[in-house]
Amino acid sequence: MSKAEVLGVDVPVVRLMRLLGPDPQGVRQSLSALGILVVTSVIAGVVLGQSHERLGELPGLLLLVPAAIALPGKIFGTLGSRLGTAIHTGTFRMSLGLNSVVGQNVWASVVLTLLMSVVLAFFASALAFITGVEHAIGVADYLVVSVFGGVLAAVMVMLVTLGMATASVRFGLDPDNVTAPMVTAAGDVLALPALVLASYLLDHDAFTAVLAAGAVVLTVVLLGLAVRSSASLLRTVLWESIPVLVLAGVLSLMAGVTVENRFEVFSERPVLLVLIPGFLAAAGALGGILSNRLSSKLHLGLIGPSVMPVRKARGDIWVIAAMALPVFVFLALVSQGAGSLIDLAGPGLSRLLGVVLLGGVLAVVVVVLVGYYGTIAAVSLGVDPDSVGIPTVTAVLDLVGALALVFAIQAVGAA
Repeated sequence: MSKAEVLGVDVPVVRLMRLLGPDPQGVRQSLSALGILVVTSVIAGVVLGQSHERLGELPGLLLLVPAAIALPGKIFGTLGSRLGTAIHTGTFRMSLGLNSVVGQNVWASVVLTLLMSVVLAFFASALAFITGVEHAIGVADYLVVSVFGGVLAAVMVMLVTLGMATASVRFGLDPDNVTAPMVTAAGDVLALPALVLASYLLDHDAFTAVLAAGAVVLTVVLLGLAVRSSASLLRTVLWESIPVLVLAGVLSLMAGVTVENRFEVFSERPVLLVLIPGFLAAAGALGGILSNRLSSKLHLGLIGPSVMPVRKARGDIWVIAAMALPVFVFLALVSQGAGSLIDLAGPGLSRLLGVVLLGGVLAVVVVVLVGYYGTIAAVSLGVDPDSVGIPTVTAVLDLVGALALVFAIQAVGAA
């Protein structure tokens, strides 16, 4: 039983009061979740650092990595945001039936995972051709890795998302403060190993082609059933989410191009590879927290879509900026420690700190701009900000974060 319940205070009222302005308990919840995110992302980064030889054996696969890692966070972070709004407005009920809010959102997320995994595979193959990646893997290879890796990660991330929503209701947590970083953390720690594991399905050409064709057919069938379903919320979530996720996927793939083009630097200093998932995830999670809080305020009428942030919105912006410093410093320390533990070469702690802090400052500026104006733009266009906020923020930050990281590596002399 929470303290609010012991004192006889209505828990929804407490949540509303916390939402009105950044409170110490909310900051502690967010920092705790972001700390877990950093640790789990570094675990994913260690997998990436130790997989640099496997990536070298499959030219072009690195193009897919940032987008594939980010996809579960985009889809299920958005699911968490919508469930958070349902919790705030009192419409949350744990049920997977198509007649429930939760059920329709979950099934929409499943269809979106399959669809976007297929789309990312085709886009990655096209980008490999356009950018001239030598001896790049084929489209069937991209399909198998993207779809099977994506589905494997999505199952576990969906369980985490539903678990966080249930825990928020039971223990009086604010889902806006914890869902984005925890879902992103789960996506990071699961997506990359799943991707690497799926890459071992590529050893047999005929088998790979059959798996790829089957994945495409299954996706088309499920998408067709969803579009023709009588569940209106399911259809709405799909139509609102698909354009945003496609755009987000393209931006994330461009982040992959940025990393692929500097693969020599990263492969010579694998600690920098360890850093990539955590850096992109931390920036995206900070933006997700901001987008979640603003989205809930907009739904509840606490703020309006104004060009200049009002006081309640400015409070959230300043808290996000303040939380970024300890999060990025912790990321550098954990990345360096993990690299030293498994004997991965790196630029040294001082330069790694310089890279993270310089890149982090650049990324946080974008977090604030995209988090605020992206959410406001969604409302102005009549689109649910829960459906577009997190994918927009995290996608932009995938690309900007990768560019900021590469720039910082060069500026600090860590290359």
